[in-house]
Amino acid sequence: MNTIDDNSPFSLDNDKAYQAWRARKLENYPSDLSALVVEINDPRLLSPAEHDAILARCKRFNMAIYASPLKDEDKAFSHEISKQFALTQLDSNMCADEDSITSLTVAAETDGIRQTYIPYTNKPIKWHTDGYYNALDRQIYALLLHCVRSAKEGGENALLDHEIAYILMRDENPEYIQALMQADAMCIPANVVDGKELRPLRCGPVFSIGPGGSLHMRYTKRTCSITWKEDKATRAAVLFLEKLLDSDSPYIFRGTLQAGQGLVSNNVLHDRSGFTDPTDTKQQRLLYRGRFFQRVAGS
Repeated sequence: MNTIDDNSPFSLDNDKAYQAWRARKLENYPSDLSALVVEINDPRLLSPAEHDAILARCKRFNMAIYASPLKDEDKAFSHEISKQFALTQLDSNMCADEDSITSLTVAAETDGIRQTYIPYTNKPIKWHTDGYYNALDRQIYALLLHCVRSAKEGGENALLDHEIAYILMRDENPEYIQALMQADAMCIPANVVDGKELRPLRCGPVFSIGPGGSLHMRYTKRTCSITWKEDKATRAAVLFLEKLLDSDSPYIFRGTLQAGQGLVSNNVLHDRSGFTDPTDTKQQRLLYRGRFFQRVAGS
């Protein structure tokens, strides 16, 4: 991670390669979420055309949204669609289910440690990439979300391709990229509960080079339980990124996954608005989430 080939478009010393890659990336880039959507029949068995359409969007935009008419709680949807993109190495994080797929729903008071973490509440979640607190050798390169039930109100996601964020920051000031590629740019303090350390201090870059020379990003916009490197360049870079994420940039897509829909992505930047559930707890918002140590195959 963070070893950049001289020929890479992400090398700050190779502006020619960067400009060529940038032009390809921005050519006919969509301005509407609908461009990401692929209608499919069954997530468990994609047709070649459906598979290619999802893959094409992941290649271009690092994400795709599939829409299926199947709307039950079958967890096989998440497992089988992942396998079709060679996503098999799941991160069995602390709050994941036994099969390493996480059920994202509001935790009950009896639901142990889950109720202490925001993803298992109806509160908004700030911009982030998944697994930003993971060890550097266990980075999350792909993320799958499958919606079983949407909230009564709210629960909208905003999405931003991290390669677009990189372009906007590098175009503004290449020093922003240099700062956020430092090995100690962003640190997440140890997670200590009742005197027991559940996760140690984790430091690392925001932008780095992942599998096959791809661009990877680890980031959270949270303001607590995070430490940024105390230098002028890093502070300026973080401020620029925060303003970008708070803006109405045409590159930021917003939408709410509905039952039968899902997101396949190379762990792009995303957030979630707060939401309201029905009074019937059996109808509350439920999404399945898979985090993978691989990128979407072929993207």
